[in-house]
Amino acid sequence: MHKRLNNEAETLDFAKEFSARLKPGDVLALSGDLGTGKSVVARAVMRALGVMDEALPSPTYTIIQEYEGRGCRIAHMDWYRLEGADELEAIGVREYFQSPWICLIEWPERALDLLPDETIHLSLQCVEDNLEARLAELTP
Repeated sequence: MHKRLNNEAETLDFAKEFSARLKPGDVLALSGDLGTGKSVVARAVMRALGVMDEALPSPTYTIIQEYEGRGCRIAHMDWYRLEGADELEAIGVREYFQSPWICLIEWPERALDLLPDETIHLSLQCVEDNLEARLAELTP
């Protein structure tokens, strides 16, 4: 599925609608260049899943942030600073790929082989003629 998101409000609406399809055990891989909105989408999904924490910081330095949602737990990961799958295996990320967790991963390219076959991929790209717009490509 391809969708043009013309501004941040449309991106937030898209994330909210999409999050209704997520269930414990799902893994969402968020790809895109710096500044394409991966963290914006992740935060909107977490809010839609019932995360009430005031701040939802990017886990760039902590690698994994854990949250409580409605009927699930959410693991928000950022693999940007990692060298590969070995580092992730050492910290036990596979535990988050099953219920009760919904796992949101930014920069999954760092260890694609580690992702479950059923991973949902969401790619975001900037649109050249509109600085606020993004192209979203969702693949199950």
